[in-house]
Amino acid sequence: MKNVTKCLFVAFIVTCFTSSALAADTLIDAFKGGKVKGSLKAYFFDKDVENSSAKSASILDTAATLNYVTDDFYGFSLGQTFQASASPDADSTAKSVYSKDMYGSGAVLSEAYLRYAIDKTELKLGRQYISTPIVRGSGSRIVKESFSGVTAVNKNIPGTTVTAGYVNEFQGRTGAVMGDDIGDPPSFDKKVILLGISATTAYDFSGAYTIAAVNKSIPNLTLTGQYLKVSDVIVGSNESDIDVYYLEGKYVFPLDNFKLGFGLNYRGSKTDSPLSDTKSYDGTYSAGKIFVSGLGGFGVDFVAAMTSSDDYVIAGLGNAASSYTSTMIRGSSSTLYPDTNSYRINVNYDFSNIGVDGLKGLLQYGWSTQGRVGDAATSADRTSYAGSLTYAIPKVKGLSLSVEYETQEVETTTYADNSKASVDTDELRFRAIYKF
Repeated sequence: MKNVTKCLFVAFIVTCFTSSALAADTLIDAFKGGKVKGSLKAYFFDKDVENSSAKSASILDTAATLNYVTDDFYGFSLGQTFQASASPDADSTAKSVYSKDMYGSGAVLSEAYLRYAIDKTELKLGRQYISTPIVRGSGSRIVKESFSGVTAVNKNIPGTTVTAGYVNEFQGRTGAVMGDDIGDPPSFDKKVILLGISATTAYDFSGAYTIAAVNKSIPNLTLTGQYLKVSDVIVGSNESDIDVYYLEGKYVFPLDNFKLGFGLNYRGSKTDSPLSDTKSYDGTYSAGKIFVSGLGGFGVDFVAAMTSSDDYVIAGLGNAASSYTSTMIRGSSSTLYPDTNSYRINVNYDFSNIGVDGLKGLLQYGWSTQGRVGDAATSADRTSYAGSLTYAIPKVKGLSLSVEYETQEVETTTYADNSKASVDTDELRFRAIYKF
């Protein structure tokens, strides 16, 4: 099957470029008409952990990205995105703490794809960024996650977007995530992040298939569904296929002066054989939200969720396949634990309503409670407070600054003696990004 796929791919490329050779001037025009864009980034992350053996550290990372996409040539185009990063002053502690997060100096060609568009269908073959609910590369760190494979997007059904794809390789945030040495740049490999098992370790797999549909045919209602099949995942000495599914419905009431909305989300995962001797990943996650936007510049949302009593939930591929109750910095992993009730409140404000264009703020409060799972020795409750400011500077087009802060307390109950212990983690993130 692999040899057949390779032959078809080679034939496809040869056909494309043989046709192009017959119209060299037009092909040259396609390259001349291509578009270039990119960014320069500087990120400063700081983490302070109290009452724990975990180390505190800070790191400054810089990066540049460059993207080039040719103009269409009979529906075909080529695209590339290059990412390069460096951590010039990282000390030994920072290199260790951020080894699977931010520290991985070097360069990677994150996108290198052939695109073909016809009518209302778009095909992409090669390395590419993917953004669907359960296959989604995270861009919250200095290097964005990417996938290699093929995707197809079709919009022939009125009000509906259908996406199908196959992924056979993944590129993490750093080389250490992929199993390479600490400090190595990220690379593509037949390994993938499975959020819900680990956010910092990529596991061997043989391939993943997915299909998703988004329907907006009913005014103000958005329905989303997605299914993912991951084959031959190896965690330790265990191997299994994994099924992941996702359903969501959102309805927005467009009132006179603001919008009122509701959302429901149901997701889950299932393995055909155990991936762990102590954990089951056949869990479900159910969530609901209510939100208000455009209320004098304010927006508010409240989200509540619960997981099944005994099983962990795998959210999908990539670190951006997050949950409804994910918090700003600490993320969603703990909300996918079994027998967990999680909640989050967001209050955001657009300062352009008082004449400060480009400035937006967000305050967030999140908490979760976990019951004892089976014979587990411990369980943990979490409380988070977070806030952010983002400023797209009007006088310098393309330049934006942002700062995020979150403090989270984890209170662990040990059932042997019913004792409690707490660990506080404070994290600060500053980003400066110039896009051109």
